[in-house]
Amino acid sequence: MQNRWLPSIVDVEASGFGAASYPIEVGIVRYDGAKWCKLIRPFDSWIHWDDKAEQLHGITREMLHTRGVEPVRVCHELNHFLGNTIVYSDGWVVDNPWLIKLYSAAQVEMAFTCRAMEYILSEPQMNMWHEVKDDLSVNLDTQRHRASADAYLIQQTFLQTQIKTSKKTHQSSKQSK
Repeated sequence: MQNRWLPSIVDVEASGFGAASYPIEVGIVRYDGAKWCKLIRPFDSWIHWDDKAEQLHGITREMLHTRGVEPVRVCHELNHFLGNTIVYSDGWVVDNPWLIKLYSAAQVEMAFTCRAMEYILSEPQMNMWHEVKDDLSVNLDTQRHRASADAYLIQQTFLQTQIKTSKKTHQSSKQSK
């Protein structure tokens, strides 16, 4: 079996869905399979809270205040874990602004770059993405909608769509011979 390249994946859970929301959990699955996840203790100025978001991810304000890590520390740990690399998100339009909000408020420079999954997905992968992700979600039994579980699901979806598209390409090249 050939070695397959895996992207590092980030997922961010937040206090809500709008512009006033802020990141409350960051989860990473790196290209080598290493995982990193932290709850973030909000800054005093971060007050927006959406009960619908809490119902989705199951993270309470109390959890953030008792188990959350100071944002500056989260930024430094995340920089150390990722280094000067690229991390990908399937929710880039919200995850990247939440990361920027975190790093800006903590006054720490982000060492890594966050990009949209579309940068690395082929059109055939995009066409099957949601179906494969839904199937994997059932098979991997990812009940919790949390950052680290979501990042793992996204990385595995990338891998499975890559395998399926390479099989189709291999089969069609065999048929054309």
